[in-house]
Amino acid sequence: MIRRNGEYGKVVKDNMRGGEGRVLIENLWDPDTELKANNRLFARLTIEPGSSIGFHKHEKEEEVFVIEKGIAEMDDNGKVERLYPGDTILTADGAGHSVKSVGDENLEMLAVISCWDGAGRQSRAEAQRRRG
Repeated sequence: MIRRNGEYGKVVKDNMRGGEGRVLIENLWDPDTELKANNRLFARLTIEPGSSIGFHKHEKEEEVFVIEKGIAEMDDNGKVERLYPGDTILTADGAGHSVKSVGDENLEMLAVISCWDGAGRQSRAEAQRRRG
């Protein structure tokens, strides 16, 4: 199956996870209807300069970010560092992170959330209800 750039489902979130500004989420593949693996998210995130995703923890899942463009200020479970294109971060079970776009251009990242074996898949709606 091939999907071309520009054909992705898009969602804009304001103040995501208590962060500032706007985040564009482009769902490259829908975990509920297209992916069979135990993934909850497979998306490109675009964060405008000065905008952020607030600090949050991952339970029974892990998230990987791959920086594609821009500069990220990442809080990796209490350790703050800058990440640049080609850098990655893994936030594992029980750990937390936040990210802020600190460059002059949009921060673009690939984001994948995989649930741990035995944790069970949950729909995005279920995940939203769990987070409140």
